[in-house]
Amino acid sequence: EMAAAALRWTAILAAMAVVVGSKYRRGDNVPLYANKVGPYGNPSEQYEYYTLPFCAPKEEERKPHHLGEILVGDRMMKTLFALPFLIPFESRTLCSYTLKPKEIEMFQRAIDEDYYFEFIYDDIPLWGFIGDKSSELVNGENVTMYSLFTNYIFTIAHNGEEILEITWEHDPEQNLDITDSTNPIDVHFMYSARWVKSVHKTRDHVLEHKESPHQHLQIRWFSIFNSIVTVLLLTGFLATILMRVLKNDFARYAHMEEETGMDQDETGWKLVNGDVFRFPQHKELLAAVLGNGAQLLCMCLGVLFLACLGPYTRYNRGALLVAALLIFALTSGINGYVAGNMYTKIEGSNWVWALVTSYFLFLGPFFVMATFLNFVAVAYNSSAALPFGTVVIILLILTLVSFPLNIVGGISGRNFAGPFEAPCRTNKLPREIPPLHWHRQAPYQMVMAGFLPFSAIYIELYYVFASVWGRQLYSLYGILLLVFLILIIVTSFITIALTYFQLAVEDYRWWWRSIFSGGSTGFFIFAYCFYYFRFKAHMTGFMQTSFFFGYMSMVCYGAFLMLGTVGFFSALAFVRYIYRCIKCD
Repeated sequence: EMAAAALRWTAILAAMAVVVGSKYRRGDNVPLYANKVGPYGNPSEQYEYYTLPFCAPKEEERKPHHLGEILVGDRMMKTLFALPFLIPFESRTLCSYTLKPKEIEMFQRAIDEDYYFEFIYDDIPLWGFIGDKSSELVNGENVTMYSLFTNYIFTIAHNGEEILEITWEHDPEQNLDITDSTNPIDVHFMYSARWVKSVHKTRDHVLEHKESPHQHLQIRWFSIFNSIVTVLLLTGFLATILMRVLKNDFARYAHMEEETGMDQDETGWKLVNGDVFRFPQHKELLAAVLGNGAQLLCMCLGVLFLACLGPYTRYNRGALLVAALLIFALTSGINGYVAGNMYTKIEGSNWVWALVTSYFLFLGPFFVMATFLNFVAVAYNSSAALPFGTVVIILLILTLVSFPLNIVGGISGRNFAGPFEAPCRTNKLPREIPPLHWHRQAPYQMVMAGFLPFSAIYIELYYVFASVWGRQLYSLYGILLLVFLILIIVTSFITIALTYFQLAVEDYRWWWRSIFSGGSTGFFIFAYCFYYFRFKAHMTGFMQTSFFFGYMSMVCYGAFLMLGTVGFFSALAFVRYIYRCIKCD
């Protein structure tokens, strides 16, 4: 318990630790680190800066990385650039050397693929492109002309003692023509430092000014508000109609009992009262789905709650991933408790296998996918590949924290599980289900169930994708939390409505149907991935494609488990309520 509490506080502190700029005096040395290079359209395809033939220090000096930085692929190395605090200068020589033909071809390929670089200066990232290309007509033929940027200009904003912002640009008059790759070329890199007094006092003020344009926020709030109001109105209409129908059903059944006192005239959902609480097949899998869904729901709420406190800025590199990892490990007890509790209530016998299934149901496929993608990154020699030591740390967290908590939670859930509270007795023999129309079948109901919740989130989904798989910085976590809560509410309502319509045609197999109806939004999100990849993103290559669809398949799988759990417990509460309100034999 003490170890779990310590890890819990470590997770909170790691997530909330906001990097504050150090204070310097004039002339203090502030190192500039080179972090990565890679195609601009492929955020996951990234390499160490010195994989390209830039001039590097004679002795390699790396910056120590914490877990979050390693998870996002940071590999910072000290450069030859010297930018002392408040010391301006122009056109200082960085290095001079000769590019060999193979090195020229490396730069040409990098320019063809629109390579960018990332530097880190006092924990502030800055980006720039390594070169440019253009087409010129030479002897009647179009020839691609390659230019390498060789004169870097750093503009650094400060408040007198702290560095608030840094930007990069190049001098177009000093570009080096590297079109000819048959002969060696002499290259001379230079750089300048320009210090300006900022009108802002802190880095937070700079971020607020740059990332929150007032007009953009107004348009975004209006779009999201319009979407939420539309979905809530549809949900409200559906709930009103459902309540009216239920009220009429209750009145009709009560009238039938007063008039005849017999059950021969029972119709609709009351007719299946002897089968509606018949336990489903595949009990171990059902309990595992509910346990994992509850864990993922708690993890998402925990991460979004911490995000609303404001720690996830561009200065806290990887803090979101570290928080998600630790919260996932610490909520494993919820997984075990829900799975063990439900499995005991539905009279399962092999509870050990149920707990093992609940632990590996999501984590197993995710581990397989992450391992495959890590091998892909290793094959590409990409810095996105996790080092062996990091993999060991993650496995230790999952083995020494997550798995024991899952077992303890499962045992607690089994011991504290009471009897399943069913308002009606279950018949010994199952009732025959009448033939159903095509639109009553599970696939068509899943389409109807997933469309309405997806319509509530698709606008915000674009901004999340543009942040995770693009270059936009996401900062409006309050909006994201609001949309997430709307998603949970709409999923609950639509699953309840479809469960009622299913029972009304005397189909009592609602247990698994409610999970698939609630979780069907995950399939819509996965379909949106193809749309985003084809029409919105500019991703190319096997590595980036495998990373995008590999990790998004796991996200959609997790969304299926989480929303399926929401749908199941909503349907369970609804079914218990309506059958408690009538007289059952």
